[in-house]
Amino acid sequence: MNRGKVNSVIDLYMTDRRGFLKAASALGLGVAMTPVFGRSSEAAATLSYFGWNGYEIPELHTAYTKAYGGEPTATFFSDEEEALQKVRAGFNPDVIHPCVNTVRRFKDAGLIKPLDTKQIAGWDNIFPQFLSVKDVKEEDGYYIMPFDWGTSSVIYRPDLVDIKEESWTIFLDDRYKGKMAFLDSPDNIAAVAGLLSGAKNPMDMNDEEMAKASDILRHMNSNMRFYWTDNTELEQSLASGEVVAAWGWGQSVNNLKKQGVDIKMMNPKEGIMTWICGLTSTVKGKCSDKERYDFMSAMLAPESGKYLIEQYGYGHANQESFKVASPESVALLGFKDPNDFLKTGNFFTAVEPAKREKIQAMWATIKAGG
Repeated sequence: MNRGKVNSVIDLYMTDRRGFLKAASALGLGVAMTPVFGRSSEAAATLSYFGWNGYEIPELHTAYTKAYGGEPTATFFSDEEEALQKVRAGFNPDVIHPCVNTVRRFKDAGLIKPLDTKQIAGWDNIFPQFLSVKDVKEEDGYYIMPFDWGTSSVIYRPDLVDIKEESWTIFLDDRYKGKMAFLDSPDNIAAVAGLLSGAKNPMDMNDEEMAKASDILRHMNSNMRFYWTDNTELEQSLASGEVVAAWGWGQSVNNLKKQGVDIKMMNPKEGIMTWICGLTSTVKGKCSDKERYDFMSAMLAPESGKYLIEQYGYGHANQESFKVASPESVALLGFKDPNDFLKTGNFFTAVEPAKREKIQAMWATIKAGG
């Protein structure tokens, strides 16, 4: 796993979960899916995919494979900064798979172009909540097709924690002082502090809101046992009871449940934190727009979503995927109705560089005891 600087939960989480996907792919967890459309006798696969290891497998684009008689060329990045710099330096894939918090950087660099959403089958079935998220929808159109998504929240031991309602305020509960942990990432702990201090948009706080959030941050910091960078460390501390509540991901919940640990992912009354990743179309790619849109359509198909939900444990952007995925797999995501769940979500978006610097400086001072 890449242990470089973590500017957001996406940076660390995506690096970690893609490692899991690589292992899953190597173990042959794929199953055959029903093709959506037939192969054209003149078609041949020429598309170049640049993304996360594990998403290039045919089970996630069966219709494309059927139509083009082969697989796209796949190249992988370990994080989106690497991807951005590689494309800036002259690498020209056709489709890039970034996350919403970085897509604007690709757009501002002139590397990706607006999508013709009418050419993407299933676009109208994308969760409407995703299509209104900042950095998904731009004034001149959409630059990213939402594909995969997931959540970050409090994971806790219900047998060791006494709460009346699920809330991020658990991090302010002095009864559990020294028994809580958080991801070592200033952006994310500051976002939670922003939520608790009443910031209008915790991902885009002004100076006054940051000042209010700083008081919450100090209280949160005083209650933490440690800040984690390795989810294995977190899982071990939760399993032993050393930690009873922490910022974490569904993957840890699933792992701990398999060990027989009484563990739960919280759906806080203030809203859960949700990340979105997706597909973009490059300006200088070589394959046709039609082939790109056929690939995107295949990735967005319910059959692809079923595989993503059941095998990888992540949400799919197409609402129809949840109708064909097994109820047991959907339940493991932490909800029964994704639409209801997403209504209260707080979506990760890009933090402006100047504001990020202020957040990092504020957090460094507080973490040091200031």
